[in-house]
Amino acid sequence: MKAKVHITLKNGVLDPQGKAIASALHGLGFDGVGEVRQGKVIELQVNETDEARAREQVEAMCKKLLANPVMENYTIELSA
Repeated sequence: MKAKVHITLKNGVLDPQGKAIASALHGLGFDGVGEVRQGKVIELQVNETDEARAREQVEAMCKKLLANPVMENYTIELSA
Protein backbone atom coordinates (compact mmCIF):
# COMPACT_ATOMS: atom_id res chain seq x y z
CA MET A 1 0.00 0.00 0.00
CA LYS A 2 1.26 3.49 -0.82
CA ALA A 3 1.12 6.21 1.82
CA LYS A 4 1.58 9.95 1.40
CA VAL A 5 2.19 12.01 4.52
CA HIS A 6 1.63 15.77 4.19
CA ILE A 7 3.40 17.68 6.97
CA THR A 8 2.81 21.38 7.64
CA LEU A 9 3.65 23.76 10.44
CA LYS A 10 0.83 24.47 12.88
CA ASN A 11 -0.85 27.86 12.77
CA GLY A 12 1.04 30.33 14.90
CA VAL A 13 4.42 28.65 14.34
CA LEU A 14 6.88 30.97 12.60
CA ASP A 15 7.66 29.81 9.04
CA PRO A 16 10.85 31.60 7.91
CA GLN A 17 11.07 29.48 4.75
CA GLY A 18 7.52 30.44 3.80
CA LYS A 19 8.37 34.11 4.33
CA ALA A 20 11.48 33.75 2.14
CA ILE A 21 9.42 32.11 -0.61
CA ALA A 22 6.80 34.87 -0.42
CA SER A 23 9.52 37.52 -0.62
CA ALA A 24 11.11 35.83 -3.64
CA LEU A 25 7.74 35.55 -5.40
CA HIS A 26 7.06 39.24 -4.80
CA GLY A 27 10.54 40.03 -6.13
CA LEU A 28 9.66 38.11 -9.30
CA GLY A 29 6.55 40.22 -9.79
CA PHE A 30 3.93 37.90 -8.30
CA ASP A 31 2.30 40.60 -6.21
CA GLY A 32 -1.00 38.74 -5.79
CA VAL A 33 0.57 36.20 -3.40
CA GLY A 34 -0.35 36.56 0.26
CA GLU A 35 1.00 34.47 3.10
CA VAL A 36 3.06 31.43 2.11
CA ARG A 37 3.42 28.37 4.35
CA GLN A 38 5.81 25.63 3.30
CA GLY A 39 5.64 21.97 4.18
CA LYS A 40 6.80 18.59 3.01
CA VAL A 41 5.40 15.39 1.53
CA ILE A 42 6.82 11.99 2.36
CA GLU A 43 5.84 8.99 0.19
CA LEU A 44 6.12 5.50 1.65
CA GLN A 45 5.47 2.01 0.37
CA VAL A 46 4.01 0.02 3.29
CA ASN A 47 3.97 -3.77 3.02
CA GLU A 48 0.42 -4.07 4.32
CA THR A 49 -2.84 -4.84 2.53
CA ASP A 50 -5.21 -3.93 5.36
CA GLU A 51 -5.91 -0.18 5.25
CA ALA A 52 -6.53 0.16 8.99
CA ARG A 53 -3.24 -1.56 9.88
CA ALA A 54 -1.35 0.45 7.26
CA ARG A 55 -2.77 3.70 8.66
CA GLU A 56 -1.84 2.58 12.18
CA GLN A 57 1.76 1.90 11.11
CA VAL A 58 2.14 5.22 9.27
CA GLU A 59 0.56 7.06 12.22
CA ALA A 60 3.18 5.50 14.52
CA MET A 61 5.94 6.50 12.08
CA CYS A 62 4.69 10.09 12.12
CA LYS A 63 4.56 10.26 15.90
CA LYS A 64 8.01 8.68 16.36
CA LEU A 65 10.02 10.19 13.51
CA LEU A 66 8.40 11.84 10.51
CA ALA A 67 6.63 14.78 12.19
CA ASN A 68 7.15 16.89 15.27
CA PRO A 69 3.65 16.88 16.82
CA VAL A 70 4.48 19.92 18.96
CA MET A 71 5.04 22.15 15.91
CA GLU A 72 3.59 20.25 12.95
CA ASN A 73 0.30 18.85 11.69
CA TYR A 74 0.16 15.90 9.34
CA THR A 75 -2.37 14.11 7.19
CA ILE A 76 -2.10 10.62 5.75
CA GLU A 77 -3.35 9.48 2.34
CA LEU A 78 -3.42 5.78 1.54
CA SER A 79 -3.84 4.15 -1.86
CA ALA A 80 -3.48 0.64 -3.24
